[in-house]
Order: sequence, then C-alpha cells, then structure tokens
Amino acid sequence: MQNRQLTIGEYLLKKLKSYNIDHIFGIPGDYVVQFFDLIEESPIQHIGTTREETAGYAADAYARMKGMGVACVTYGVGGLSMINAVTGAYAEKSPLVVISGSPGVQEREKEVLLHHKGRDFYTQQRIYAEITVATALLDEPLTAFNEIDRVLDAVYWHKRPGYIELPRDMVGVEETGYQRPSTGRHDSDPDTLNAALTDAIDFINQSHNPIILAGAELHRFGYQDKLRRFAEEKQLPVATTLLGKSVMPEAHPLHLGIYGGATGRDEVTAVVESSDCVIVLGAFMTDVNFGSYRSNLHQGYCVYATSDRIAVRYSTYENVMFEDFIDGLRSPQLKERGNIDLEWVLMVPEPFEMVPDQPLTVRRLFQHLNLFLREDMTVIADVGDCLWAAADLRLPEHTEFLSLAYYTSMGFAIPAALGAQLSKPTFRPLVIVGDGAFQMTGTELSTTIRYGLNPIVLVLNNSGYGTIRPFIEGSFNDIENWDYTYVPQLLGTGRAFAVQTEGEFETAMRAALAETQHFVLIEAKLDKLDISPALTRLVKQVTKNL
Repeated sequence: MQNRQLTIGEYLLKKLKSYNIDHIFGIPGDYVVQFFDLIEESPIQHIGTTREETAGYAADAYARMKGMGVACVTYGVGGLSMINAVTGAYAEKSPLVVISGSPGVQEREKEVLLHHKGRDFYTQQRIYAEITVATALLDEPLTAFNEIDRVLDAVYWHKRPGYIELPRDMVGVEETGYQRPSTGRHDSDPDTLNAALTDAIDFINQSHNPIILAGAELHRFGYQDKLRRFAEEKQLPVATTLLGKSVMPEAHPLHLGIYGGATGRDEVTAVVESSDCVIVLGAFMTDVNFGSYRSNLHQGYCVYATSDRIAVRYSTYENVMFEDFIDGLRSPQLKERGNIDLEWVLMVPEPFEMVPDQPLTVRRLFQHLNLFLREDMTVIADVGDCLWAAADLRLPEHTEFLSLAYYTSMGFAIPAALGAQLSKPTFRPLVIVGDGAFQMTGTELSTTIRYGLNPIVLVLNNSGYGTIRPFIEGSFNDIENWDYTYVPQLLGTGRAFAVQTEGEFETAMRAALAETQHFVLIEAKLDKLDISPALTRLVKQVTKNL
C-alpha cells in the first residue's frame, strides 16, 4: 500500500520542527482552528496568550533566544493585531514567522462579505509584504511545500520576519509536488571575500588604536563566541551598542561598556570616537543606540560588517557572508595588539552600600539591582527609563539581555518573558517595566501561571510616562495608579511587594529569588520627576538639538 503524502499543514509543522521550534504562540479563530488541531497532535506545543500582539512579542523574544520563533493567529482581527509586534521584529532583525489562517480558496471565488475581511481577501498579505522579508499564500497544492521552504529559508538567512497565509480549506490537502531541501549554506564568493579581508586586515594593522563596536546581529546569528575569541586573540577592546548589550561578557577585561552617544559614559565615548579604526560588527547605527546623538564615527575610519553589507572605509564588497568575514578577521596576518591600558575606562565606582530607610531613587535602585543579578537570568527591559537605566547594569558573564531598543514600542517586556523562558527554561526572566508599559500588556502574567513560568517583574511606578515628562509636562503623561500588590489576588497565585525604601527593596528581592514556583511582582514607588542619569543626559542632548 502506498504511503499517504503529507498534507500542507503537516508539512508546515514538520519544517518548523526542523528549525528547532518547540512552541508556537497565538490565539485560535475559526479560520485557523484546523491548523491548531494539527499543532495539538504534533510535538510542538501551542502557547496561548491573552491577545495577538503579545503573542508576537513572545515569539519575537523566543526567536532572539533560539534562532526562530512562530506566532499563529486567525485572519484579519488576528493578523492585523500583530502588525506592531512584527514591525518591531523587522526593524530589529528578529526571525519571527507569522502563520495566519484565512478564508478558503473556494470561498474567495464567491467574493462574499466574510467576517474579518477588510478591503479584499489579499489586503492582509499586501500589508505584511511591507514588514517581512518574504510572504506566501498557500493557495496552490503543487507549489505549497516550495513556498513554505522559500519563506522559512528567507527568515533563517535574513533574520527578519516572514508571513505564511494558510487558507482553511488547504490545511488538509495533500501535496505531491517537488520539495526543496532544507535550508543549506550560503557561500561567499572566494575572490571577493579574500579582497575584503585583505583590505580590512591591512587597514587594521596600520591603525594605532583599533576598537570593536559590537551590535545585536552577533546575538541574532549566535556569534557571541566568535566575537569573544576574535577580541581575545587580537587583544582588541570591545564596546557594544545598547541593542547589542550582553553580546560580550560585561565583566570581561576587554569590554569597555556601552557606546551610547548622549546616554553613554563620556569615557567610553572618548575611546570609541578617538579610535582611528572602528571595527563595527553587527551593529545597527540608530538614533536610539546613540541617544539621539550624531555619532562621530567617520566612514573613513570604519570597517563595517553586518549580514546586509560588508565595507572597508569607502569600499563595499558584495557576495561576502557575515560569518565568513568575521572568521577571516582572525587570520594570522592580523597582528595582535599589546597590552592596553583600559583601567581609566573600566574604573568601577564605589561599592553600593544600602541605606535601609532611604527612599528609592532610579539611580540607586539600579545600583542596588546589580547586586542581585545572576548568571542564570535573562534581563528584559521595557521601553522607557527602565531601558536607559538598564544600560548601566553590569551583567554577569552568561546573563542574557533583551529589549526593543531600536523600535521602542512599550509593552514588550512581560510577553517577551514568556518567549525567553520557554526558549531557555533554565534562565529566569528579570523583567524591568514601567507602570505605563505594564498596564498595556501585564495581563500576560496570567500566561506565566498557566505554563508554570516564574519571572521576577520589577515595576517602576512613577505615576505615568516618566520618559516624556522631562521633555514636556502635561496631564497626558498621567495614568491611573493601580495597586499592583493585588495582581496575585486577581490572577489566583504569585507574590507581590510594594517598596519605597532601599531596605524594603532588599527584602523583596531576596524573597523573589527564593520564590521559584510563580511570578513575583515588585512595585518600586518612585517620585514622578525622578529619572536616571542616562535619561538626564539624553534630555540634555535632545533639548540642545531642538
């Protein structure tokens, strides 16, 4: 008896599993329930969230940690609700796959006014074409497998989102056409690679004070070890961008800190901008990375390497793979630098001493928080002063750091904790979120209960949008004050603390580390006008520009 062919839905799940996908985030709907039924029967676990956008954030964080993430929703109300999360993933190069159910192929022929339909049946795919690297509508059995492979291949290599639309009457259709092999290797053109490396190595060798500026793409592609080996072998100091925080162990003697323009430390800025050769590896040159500051990194002093572009000063090299270029820089032809005096940059401030009755301030709160960081944590900072202040945290060697530090959409952190912990179960999320962002997506704490997760959530309660107040004050910055200590009572489990002094924060953090069964929420009550030193510097720079 001839073996049954795979259906389109089965093949899609099989391919996702081959990319190490163990979880799919999303919310069901009638256009996608057949596919959800297949997920239930597959080795992949469905993770239900409270809304579609948070499914996107969770899958984005999962993708950043594991190499690819998947969100699955219904047509129209589901797919369009995820647009903001997917746009952020595109901007920050996160390999997120969106699967959307949709009206059947036969239904489309009748042009009826089906529920969830917008302008026409193809509106949603056209919108996603603007914020993904590849889209596919699986409306033809003979090409469906090929289309799935094409989209997943593009997501894998470009580290940007992809979109697959699955009409409900195609989920169970068997496909007998040609199947592409799984994603293979992309090779550099040997002659161009050699020319690029020769140019780069000659330039670096003749420079007096080269430095590496490392960014988020090293995390996306899993090249952190490549960066560390390169820096150690050639004795090159490393600064990172805010988006690339944690790609280099922050306690490493060659790690300078974050180059953040107006928000960064003057010492780090001085070292980077005085270099006559900045080796930029995987960094996004964004206004947020540089604190709305015009960076003084001149093209004539840069080697620039990302997955999109390889350039040495004013020369650009096509058909050179990012990985091959990084590996090639470790050539014996690139000379090792001697001992570098970095003590004046790496000087550690006086050890923090807790004053039990002293009211909390943002600056001292983050100094205090440093003492509780562990190697088995993933620190996730939401957008706001929690992000700017977190830039100065000194992370242990294996601690991960996640943020939406370029697209800067509030509400990312708590749903991101779902994806982060499910992708790396031995790492506990430490979420730092403002009260404004918490009120947007804090409902995902109920999802952590459902799936047995245990994030620590530090809510910075400054009575509103504290990042905006220093620029312009008004009632539009105010939000309703919640009693966050009632969140566990509302959700049925978990623990919560409200703290106003350093002693109370110390007690709450120790209790949070000891409680490993459920989430722990710590509400840090702050003066509404209190901001971090980094945000103070940013306000000064932006005000000067304006």
